[in-house]
Amino acid sequence: MSESHVGDGERIARAALSRVCEPADAAVGQLVAQEGAMSGLEEICRRGTRRNSSLAELLDSAHQDLAHVNSTGGRFVVPGDDEWPTQFDDLDDEAPFGVWIRGDVNLRLVALRSVAIVGARAATHYGARAAASFASDLADRGWCVVSGGAYGVDAAAHRGSLAVDGHTVVVLASGVDVAYPASHEGLFTRCSESGLLLSEAPPGEVARRWRFLDRNRLIAALTRGTVVIEAAHRSGALSTARRAADLGRQVMGVPGPINSIASAGVHRLIRDGATLVTCADDVVCELDGGAVVTDLTVASAQLSQATFDVLAALNKHRGQSSDQVASRCGRRVPDTLADLAELELAGLARCTTTGWVSVARSQT
Repeated sequence: MSESHVGDGERIARAALSRVCEPADAAVGQLVAQEGAMSGLEEICRRGTRRNSSLAELLDSAHQDLAHVNSTGGRFVVPGDDEWPTQFDDLDDEAPFGVWIRGDVNLRLVALRSVAIVGARAATHYGARAAASFASDLADRGWCVVSGGAYGVDAAAHRGSLAVDGHTVVVLASGVDVAYPASHEGLFTRCSESGLLLSEAPPGEVARRWRFLDRNRLIAALTRGTVVIEAAHRSGALSTARRAADLGRQVMGVPGPINSIASAGVHRLIRDGATLVTCADDVVCELDGGAVVTDLTVASAQLSQATFDVLAALNKHRGQSSDQVASRCGRRVPDTLADLAELELAGLARCTTTGWVSVARSQT
């Protein structure tokens, strides 16, 4: 999936830490930052772990976890990997030791243009429709939709993105091989096929109540902004919004009926300074600052020559398969797919029902 500058020992130690430590443990995070993952793990073993495991047992368990996730088509991404999204580093000592992933999409690339959509589990019909509409419209504009895979707004957001073949990331409180809620197993499978399942919990771990709040900090950190659709005064979605604000991300709220208890928390967010949004264009304007590329030569200035060649091979009106694009560029299909994904994330290309096309962007 990507290159890495991380040694096997460091990766194994971080995998072991993800099993023996709870998420967002700032004390352990500081220890690892100062001493390194292996030294930190050794120190934790000297102090005694919650499972009274020896260092050898923890490392053996980490080997098994890595082998298991690899056998399911997943991977463990850590700081130093090319795929690592550096915005996680904004969490400082509460940053994850690494994240377990299932799916073929490159996490760092999709996170470049990503937005969180969160809200009530007990969503009303209005909330579910709004979440699906925002998600599908944002995905159609090349944005990756990130949410937590729960009932209600989360699920509607993931389904809205999938409806237009967009990328979506499910940030789980369980291991990436454990569906929670169980009834969303089919949904998660679809998400992993066109996006990613992500968790800092190792394989096999079940969701625990306190991990949902810890999970929310990852959603806030990974994305450029958070949209809240339906949240009562006491809602986990509000914790995601608060973390997003603390991290300097954009916080947006979709208003509901003025007498709706389900939207009371959103209305308070807006009153306290969150941006009111009513459509995907409002969200894009907030995240992009209203700036639109007027000339493809400007947008392509930061592209590699190979990626620019792929862009030049695309047509605005006639769709082409990835095989056709690769043939025109004289490149391997996997490499061409990676370039097409980069162009899509940059808003310069999109995949339609007839194939890949370039996107003309004009001043607004």
